[in-house]
Amino acid sequence: MNVNQSAPPVPPFGQPQPVYTGYHQSSYGGQPGSTAPPTAYGAYNGPVPGYQQTPLPGVSRAPPSSEAPPASTAQAPCGQVAYGQFGQGDVQNGPSSTVQMQRFPGSQPFGSVPLAPVVSQPTVLQPYGPPPTSAQVTAQLAGMQISGAVAPALTPVGLGYGPPTSLASASGSFPNSGLYGSYPQGQTPPLSQAQGHLGTQPPQRSAPPQASSFTSPASGGPRMPSMTGPLLPGQGFGGPSVSQPNHVSSPPPQALPPGTQMTGPPGPPPPMHSSQQPGYQLQPNGSFGPARGPQPNYGSPYPGAPTFGSQPGPPQPLPPKRLDPDAIPSPIQVIEDDRNNRGSEPFVTGVRGQVPPLVTTNFLVKDQGNASPRYIRCTSYNIPCTSDMAKQAQVPLAAVIKPLARLPPEEASPYVVDHGESGPLRCNRCKAYMCPFMQFVEGGRRFQCCFCSCINDGMFTFPPQYFQHLDHTGKRVDAYDRPELSLGSYEFLATVDYCKNNKFPSPPAFIFMIDVSYNAIRSGLVRLLCEELKSLLDFLPREGGAEESAIRVGFVTYNKVLHFYNVKSSLAQPQMMVVSDVADMFVPLLDGFLVNVSESRAVITSLLDQIPEMFADTRETETVFAPVIQAGMEALKAAECAGKLFLFHTSLPIAEAPGKLKNRDDRKLINTDKEKTLFQPQTGAYQTLAKECVAQGCCVDLFLFPNQYVDVATLSVVPQLTGGSVYKYACFQVENDQERFLSDLRRDVQKVVGFDAVMRVRTSTGIRAVDFFGAFYMSNTTDVELAGLDGDKTVTVEFKHDDRLNEESGALLQCALLYTSCAGQRRLRIHNLALNCCTQLADLYRNCETDTLINYMAKFAYRGVLNSPVKTVRDTLITQCAQILACYRKNCASPSSAGQLILPECMKLLPVYLNCVLKSDVLQPGAEVTTDDRAYVRQLVTSMDVAETNVFFYPRLLPLTKSPIESATEPPAVRASEERLSNGDIYLLENGLNLFLWVGASVQQGVVQSLFSVSSFSQITSGLSVLPVLDNPLSKKVRGLIDSLRAQRSRYMKLIVVKQEDKLEMLFKHFLVEDKSLSGGASYVDFLCHMHKEIRQLLS
Repeated sequence: MNVNQSAPPVPPFGQPQPVYTGYHQSSYGGQPGSTAPPTAYGAYNGPVPGYQQTPLPGVSRAPPSSEAPPASTAQAPCGQVAYGQFGQGDVQNGPSSTVQMQRFPGSQPFGSVPLAPVVSQPTVLQPYGPPPTSAQVTAQLAGMQISGAVAPALTPVGLGYGPPTSLASASGSFPNSGLYGSYPQGQTPPLSQAQGHLGTQPPQRSAPPQASSFTSPASGGPRMPSMTGPLLPGQGFGGPSVSQPNHVSSPPPQALPPGTQMTGPPGPPPPMHSSQQPGYQLQPNGSFGPARGPQPNYGSPYPGAPTFGSQPGPPQPLPPKRLDPDAIPSPIQVIEDDRNNRGSEPFVTGVRGQVPPLVTTNFLVKDQGNASPRYIRCTSYNIPCTSDMAKQAQVPLAAVIKPLARLPPEEASPYVVDHGESGPLRCNRCKAYMCPFMQFVEGGRRFQCCFCSCINDGMFTFPPQYFQHLDHTGKRVDAYDRPELSLGSYEFLATVDYCKNNKFPSPPAFIFMIDVSYNAIRSGLVRLLCEELKSLLDFLPREGGAEESAIRVGFVTYNKVLHFYNVKSSLAQPQMMVVSDVADMFVPLLDGFLVNVSESRAVITSLLDQIPEMFADTRETETVFAPVIQAGMEALKAAECAGKLFLFHTSLPIAEAPGKLKNRDDRKLINTDKEKTLFQPQTGAYQTLAKECVAQGCCVDLFLFPNQYVDVATLSVVPQLTGGSVYKYACFQVENDQERFLSDLRRDVQKVVGFDAVMRVRTSTGIRAVDFFGAFYMSNTTDVELAGLDGDKTVTVEFKHDDRLNEESGALLQCALLYTSCAGQRRLRIHNLALNCCTQLADLYRNCETDTLINYMAKFAYRGVLNSPVKTVRDTLITQCAQILACYRKNCASPSSAGQLILPECMKLLPVYLNCVLKSDVLQPGAEVTTDDRAYVRQLVTSMDVAETNVFFYPRLLPLTKSPIESATEPPAVRASEERLSNGDIYLLENGLNLFLWVGASVQQGVVQSLFSVSSFSQITSGLSVLPVLDNPLSKKVRGLIDSLRAQRSRYMKLIVVKQEDKLEMLFKHFLVEDKSLSGGASYVDFLCHMHKEIRQLLS
């Protein structure tokens, strides 16, 4: 579960909710999970028992101040309630106002701030959002001033957002308490800001880059003195000691704006969201949703309200007001602006160090010397010249490389260059391949390597026919006729020198290995799979215009023993051979095991008809696993070819055999130092097996169909190290999961794969590749070895300085991938990219890409959990993010008050995206997330590209009934927050693995009829996974949109229909990542406050 603390458990993918015992819910991709026991936590939106109700000793509070109001204050507009409860840091959204909001004495009661007229602000550049609709709003929270050393922030009584004793620990684990510092749940953070545009600073060479700034009131006016002793239990802010910890005195009536009249007794505060935004009203607990009655033993939310079931107590204060979420950086707005600004023009790669459009923008690429961003994306396109500067900024220098990325139809695939027997041209010293950055000298007879500066003599480096004269600019006259001299990406045909044993490879083979144990037969999996394979084998990948695929196929079934099948074309019926000695695996036949599909069509069809019948009455429940992979690898070795194994497996391999596993699922290890063992493989046997597979070019794709724990962490080792994929279908049922499984299988079998691959990344002098992330194996420090690599997999590479870089020459990367194509052809694919270098930090921050940064940070963290406690990994992420932003604030931003949170324009979404990573199931699981689900997601994210991690961590939420039905375009997304939901609308939510259709309770009857073919909301089936095919515009549009979203993703997203206020709604709300998660993960607003506090602590 995406959470940042261990508070009330919530249902994850695959588990029912604690409150709805026995209800089967979906796991990742919509699979039902097992039933969870009921828990003792309060209902959703209600208070959680167990919060600490008394202040901790040693935490000081600031007494009321009676000093005069400071001179520099801002004023609230007429008609708007001023925010007056806090005082740590206000957010300024836009340029500083010439008139500051007035600060009132600290002893002034909450909410009783008089209002002043609006003062106009000067017009500034506004790249995002509308002009400001209100002036700055101020907030006061005692004890948060910064003066020299930072005093510990105060944890408000009973509502702590984290360990009150430490600022440094960002992810402490107090029982049922929040994670972050000292911001009360649902309250305005210690930064306030006006609604409207984000302030920017004009970009300049050595001046600060554009920035979004948020102002804190802590900077203006006199500092409040702090108390010197610990607070007594029950003592309030500046008030007398009281005997009851819950006692808070009632505030006086709230001051009203001029011109308004009070016509009745004071009531609950007004909703804070815009009146134009449909949705629920703000509830007293800070959440949005239908009002619920108070919980027993908790005070009423506002004076005069009934407190059913609770003891009468003194009146309670007005609830705090929330910071307007529209006033902080919006991912949706940034995405929309980038689409509008950069989606219409092609992205031309001829300029060095050019930052590409966001991954969420549809754009065309014109290759003019640098690789397309579809192949390589960098965290920054301007690298610091020195290692000291890089260490100071803490911005990771990394590239996410997708060597075989699929291109849209409008873009041409890389050209194939054939230099004949002489092979590709390379530098004699560093072995870099010829590219557009190589400099020809001496009339074209020699060239200087752009990576190592070596002068290569043409007589020894390239054949005489490759010689060409230079023009007046020093370029070869044939430069634009040769892909390797003019394009960023291209392929060379490799010579026999690049092949194993100096022998050209044979075409690869596919082996289908099918579990025929009791579970697989009973679920209908075996029959479904055999039926599908009959037709699927006609669609094996093929080269270019080839009439049929060169790939050969073989079949194995297994339970405790293995069955090999001879499907030679000359046979009338297939023959089965059984190998029961699984401890010493061998392949009992060579001729007839791997065959051409078209030649053996009749025998293969006969076999696929017979398999379900042969094992229909099996009672064998135990399975083996490692010997199955061993058998497939031995078969490929005997055939002297590379290939892929497709394994269909259902249970934990407990039969006596190599690789036998035991059930080690232990939830007691969560949040302990031993939690990392849950992500580590049980035995080293699988790493050894994976190493042998890589050496043979044997890639493994694993399809799992578990009904209980199967130890994904161990079973996925071989697919992970061989460049394969893992697919998981928990509690598989043919009627519910058939479409998803078959769609994934078809795509997996048909996609183009490079076999027996080796990848190396070369860099120009000054930087070098030091770390690699992804699904691959490395036997040395430079070569990435992949038994198979498809168009969905990425390899992420981190770079470090080993010398000073030159600002004029920049930095160069070259990724070279040597692989065997589906037709058995040995090829080299080359991608080149030139980056700028800078001596000013401002230039670094101006050319960063947040989406790629988050991709790298997520992979870094997900690998970190293998060796470190999860809490340590989370703290490391938060610290690094704070250091990045603090360095910008210190070195690049214009001088301003310490209370301002200033974010670089390119990184203003870093806090919201990082919070999503911190709340993800791997780093902060809910109580019901299974160990297998965490291991599955961990290995999945490891090889995701930037577009996939973007939507995985921040899902897309699309309202369906607001855009015109006749519109062919995708409806504009809204922010992933519950307050954006209107109960009169229908929404689609997708994150690349899951697809939800949320239906509001007040949706018009006509819409319900058009989509579901039922007459009312109550008749809609919750959990429905297929929409009825109806002949009306709305039904066609929604089904078309769902198909379109699925086509954009590498895995099939199963649809789940969720009704408002239904049991499944909690699962849906898990993906509303801007909100505080049900298990205590911070909301976007609260995390932004926490980051501000961390930054100020670093700066002080």
